[in-house]
Amino acid sequence: MNTWRHSELAAGRWWQLSLAEQLGHVGSEVSRALRWRESRPELARGALERALELFDLTLADPRHRTRPGRLRELARAREVVADHLGDSPVYGGDGASLQRYFDAFALAARRRREPESSTGRAAPPTAGRR
Repeated sequence: MNTWRHSELAAGRWWQLSLAEQLGHVGSEVSRALRWRESRPELARGALERALELFDLTLADPRHRTRPGRLRELARAREVVADHLGDSPVYGGDGASLQRYFDAFALAARRRREPESSTGRAAPPTAGRR
């Protein structure tokens, strides 16, 4: 039996999130692992383990089980992250491309959550937001 670090998410809450939200959360952990890779390897290892756990929860989501193409992409993304942040990388990817991949999902999830203005369009970004 697996002991989940994200026990509340593993209990079913994770499956209530959209795919963009799920991968946005995975990307947060990947970002932490990339940032801490050189200066704090022990923290980077923990972030990698959390990212892989979130990938496993995403792969187990019943909504994705019916879509083989989606499962293949999720499994490949997990493999690339594990390879790049692991002890002996084989694929030769770079952290910037991983960051861009996951940022796209975080932005999509954020846009989906933003309130709409009275015109039915998404509200414009605030001054301090990128």
